[in-house]
Amino acid sequence: MKKISVIVFLMFCLTYCSAQQRADFRLKISSDGHSFQNENGDPFFWLGDTGWQMLARLDKNELEQYLENRRQKGFNVIQVVALDDSTDPIGPNRYGDKPLIDNDPDRPNEKYFSVLDWTLKLARKKGLYIGLLPTWAGNVVKHWGTPKAMFNEKNAYRYGLYLGKRYKDYPNVIWITGGDRPAFSSTADWRPLWRAMINGIREGTEGRALITYHPAGESSSTVFWKDESTLDFNMMQSGHRIPDLPVWSWVERDFNLKPAKPILDGEPNYEDHPVNWKKENGYFDAYEVRKQLYRSIFSGAAGVTYGHHAVWQFYSAREQPIAFPDRYWQEALGRPGAFQAGYLAKLISGRVIAGIYQTTRISAQDMIKDGQGTGGAYIAACRDKQNLSGMVYLPIGRKIEIDISWLYPEIKTAWFNPRNGVLVKGSRITRTKPTYSFEPPTLGVGNDWVLILQNAALR
Repeated sequence: MKKISVIVFLMFCLTYCSAQQRADFRLKISSDGHSFQNENGDPFFWLGDTGWQMLARLDKNELEQYLENRRQKGFNVIQVVALDDSTDPIGPNRYGDKPLIDNDPDRPNEKYFSVLDWTLKLARKKGLYIGLLPTWAGNVVKHWGTPKAMFNEKNAYRYGLYLGKRYKDYPNVIWITGGDRPAFSSTADWRPLWRAMINGIREGTEGRALITYHPAGESSSTVFWKDESTLDFNMMQSGHRIPDLPVWSWVERDFNLKPAKPILDGEPNYEDHPVNWKKENGYFDAYEVRKQLYRSIFSGAAGVTYGHHAVWQFYSAREQPIAFPDRYWQEALGRPGAFQAGYLAKLISGRVIAGIYQTTRISAQDMIKDGQGTGGAYIAACRDKQNLSGMVYLPIGRKIEIDISWLYPEIKTAWFNPRNGVLVKGSRITRTKPTYSFEPPTLGVGNDWVLILQNAALR
C-alpha cells in the first residue's frame, strides 16, 4: 500500500467549541424542519448520553465528575429522569430526599428538586443541555411490571405545569416525555394523560418548551404521534435486543413524514449491554454501537444518543445491578465508544473537514453503486445540499463503487477513521467518468471507515 500521511485531531477539548461554551441559548427547529439550531442561529448537532438515573444515584461531587467527563468528550445533551420507577414508593436521592411526598405528584419535595436546580445550572455552565424526562412511564403505563397508579390526567397536567414553571427560565432544558413505554396498546390509550402533562409543561414554560417522546425499544414516537402537532421533534429507540437493527430505514421513514420534524435515535445499543438482555448472548461492543450511530446520522438523523449500560444506571457497589452490568460506572466513563461518539460529533459539526454541516447534510444513498449491503454490512452515505462534499460510511472495510457525477470536476478525497478520530489524506481526482472505485486503508470486519469526497477548492 502506498504510504499516506496522517493528520491527527487537535485536542478535543480545544476544538469542539460547542462543548466549551455555556448553554445559554435555547434550541429551536431549523427552517426546513430537519435539524436543530440555537436561538442565535448556530447549527446544533445533538450528541446525547444517557445519564438517566443520575439524580437518584449520585451526589453533587459525582454529578460534577460525570458531567465534566461528558463535556470533555464532546457530548452536549444529557438525558435524565426526574422520577425513577425502579422502586415503589420512589426511593430517595443520595441526600435522603424523595422526589414526592407520600408518592403524590401534587406534592413535589423542594429539597429533591433543589438538587435538580443545581444540576441544571452546573450543566449550563459546562455547555450541556439536559433532556429532562418528567417521569419514567412505569409510573404511568401498565405495560411492564406493576404500575404505581400515580398519575391521572389532572395531576399529570399539574405536575407538568409545576415543572414547566420551575424551569421556564433554564435555556438548557429539553423536554422528553414517554419514558421507555408505548403511548397506547391494543387495550389502552395513555395519550390523553401524556397530552395533559405536555400541556402543563407548555403552559408553565410560556410556550418555550421543545418536547419529544421517548418510546419503548424498537419503536418511534411517530408510531404514536405522527398525525398531530403534540411533539416538536421525534425520537426512536432502536434498543438493546438486536445487533444491526435497520435504524437507517427507520430514520429515512420518519425523515420523510409531513410536516417535517427532526428525528434521532435516543437509545440505540448501549456499549457493554448484554444482547437481548441475556449475558450468555454476549455484550454489545464499541464497534456494534459505532455502526448504528454512523448509519442513523448518514441517513438523515438530526443527532444521536450514545449510552453505556453501567453509566445509565450508575452501577456501583452501593447499587443493585440491572441486567448484568460488567463494571462500575466510573470505569465505564472511559470506554472506547464514548470517545468514538465524540469523533462523530466533531466530523458532523464541520470541525474535521469543511463542507458537511449539520444544516446542509442530506441522505444520499444513491451515491452507492456497488452493493449497499444489509445488516452489519449496510453502507450509508450523505452529502451537503450544495453538492460540495459527501461522505460514505463503510462498516466493513472493502472496495466500493461510488457515483461522483454530482461533484465538481476537481475532487479531493480523504479517509476518516471512526475508531481513533484520525483523518488520512487521500488523493486528488479529475473526474472523467460518473463512477469511481475507492478502497479504504484497511480491510475487513471491524475496519470501518468514512470516505470523504470534496470539491478540491475547499480547504
